[in-house]
Amino acid sequence: MQRTQIYLRPEHHRALLEEAGRQGISLAELIRRIVEKHLEQRNITKEVSRETYLRIVGIGTSGKTDVSERHDDYLAEALDDEHNG
Repeated sequence: MQRTQIYLRPEHHRALLEEAGRQGISLAELIRRIVEKHLEQRNITKEVSRETYLRIVGIGTSGKTDVSERHDDYLAEALDDEHNG
């Protein structure tokens, strides 16, 4: 493992110490777990987002033949209906 030093706000340090105590682990272990979870989530989000967006392309049918040209207009109408409707 690589040793590093960080500076925390007192309230963050206190909260992390309390959480580590509740879990029965050291502060260092809690921080390692938080960092690992963050990095995993970031990678999952990047991978899933691209696949998810590609999967949703073309799954619906509106009967409109000009969606590729007027998608901004249709989106604006939908948002307007949602907020005012």
